[in-house]
Amino acid sequence: MAQSTTIPIRIPTALREYCRNVSQLSTTAPDVRSMLAELEREQPRLYPNICDETGAVRRHLNVFVNNASIRDGAGPATLLAPGDVVTILTAVSGG
Repeated sequence: MAQSTTIPIRIPTALREYCRNVSQLSTTAPDVRSMLAELEREQPRLYPNICDETGAVRRHLNVFVNNASIRDGAGPATLLAPGDVVTILTAVSGG
C-alpha cells in the first residue's frame, strides 16, 4: 500500500481569517477536486470563499499546482503528486 504524501496548500492573506489565520494547510488528496472536497469538510468557513455554490472555484481566485494554473490545464481534475505545492491566489486586476 502506497504511503500518502502531504501536499502544502498556501492560503492568501485575504482568506486567512477564515482558517484560523494560518498561511498554509495541507492535503493528501489525489487531485484538486478531492482537495476542494476536503476543504469543504474540514474548513467550512474557508471553503465558501474559494468555491461558489456550484462547487466551482470563484472567478476572482486562481488555484495553481506548482507554477501552473488549473484553469489552463485539467481544472479540478488536476492530479496532485508528491512534491507538488498548491497555491490559492486572489486575482489582481487594475487599469
